[in-house]
Amino acid sequence: MIGGGQLARMTHQAGIPLGQSLKVLATSKEEPAALVAPNVEIGHHSDLAALRTFAEGCDAVTFDHEHVPAEHLRTLSAAGVAVHPGPEALLHAQDKLVMRRRIAELGLPVPPFAAVTEVSEVLEFGAEYGWPCVLKTARGGYDGKGVWVLNTPESAKRTVSELLDAQAPLMVEQRVALRRELSALVARSPFGQGAAWPLVETVQSEGICVEVLAPAPNTSEAVTQQAQDLALKIAEELGVVGLLAVELFETEQGLVVNELAMRPHNSGHWTIEGARTSQFEQHLRAVLDYPLGDTGLSAPAVVMGNVLGAPTEPRMVLDERLHHLFARFPQAKVHLYGKAERPGRKLGHVTVLGEEMDEIRRQAKLAAHWLGHGEWPDGYSVH
Repeated sequence: MIGGGQLARMTHQAGIPLGQSLKVLATSKEEPAALVAPNVEIGHHSDLAALRTFAEGCDAVTFDHEHVPAEHLRTLSAAGVAVHPGPEALLHAQDKLVMRRRIAELGLPVPPFAAVTEVSEVLEFGAEYGWPCVLKTARGGYDGKGVWVLNTPESAKRTVSELLDAQAPLMVEQRVALRRELSALVARSPFGQGAAWPLVETVQSEGICVEVLAPAPNTSEAVTQQAQDLALKIAEELGVVGLLAVELFETEQGLVVNELAMRPHNSGHWTIEGARTSQFEQHLRAVLDYPLGDTGLSAPAVVMGNVLGAPTEPRMVLDERLHHLFARFPQAKVHLYGKAERPGRKLGHVTVLGEEMDEIRRQAKLAAHWLGHGEWPDGYSVH
């Protein structure tokens, strides 16, 4: 797995029961996966020589992020390395403009969009589709980074000019009036087998996912089926091997595709305890062309809460916070990523399973906040 973050860390854990050994290309020995995996090489994903050396002896090469240059992956593929997903598929997760164009060609719902090479194109787009509109970097950007809401032509002129001067590849799209955000997670094997997990709702705060609710509450079977079919169609049409997360907007008019990710995804962390086959095990099954696993829920309701770093350093060390969390919520499942704490950083996640969505959501929110901040939002005393 190229990349040594928390996704590689959890994929390593999923590989152990399968008798598989995950080799990790990390940029530092301090990355989350490098702290736990026995077979780690230090190198950068943009270094072709490092990639060639890393791929030697691997049955398959996959990713915990989408930032490997496509030309490097084509070189590896041409040398006979099994790269999953392949570079032509992965390009659609690397470049938002390429993705938008392809999804539109497939006749699937996307917001109106346009490439941006000069300020006038944004002004014309805003005049046609209305203000505010959304400006994005076509490449890079995550957790709300690389996204600007343009409220007026005047603000658009300033923002777009600055970004074009910095030579950022840009696109503009209509701001979607959405009810909520959903995520359809699927897997596809080289054989062509597909599998879909229940549709989930993702809750965002300042561009960062803070909660995932599985299954998505108050969702009809028809909408769930539509989202799963849409994600499986995209996986097939793009030739994806491994995991595909399709982030969706739910609007008054129906579902709209927002983003794609071709790797295990934050919206699927709940599957470790909440599904019969986790996204991490399924990704390995798909990449190694094993038959895919059962994606059914292991409880009627599952909630995952991201543990985010506090604005100021908590008064208790993380291990002490973990102690008090388990004393209050012994049923909570905690995954910590081995990261140094800093404001807003994803330090881990908490998953709670149960019968009633409202109750387990309350518990997961409290638990995640406590682990990140060292304080109970409801005033609960640890003494």
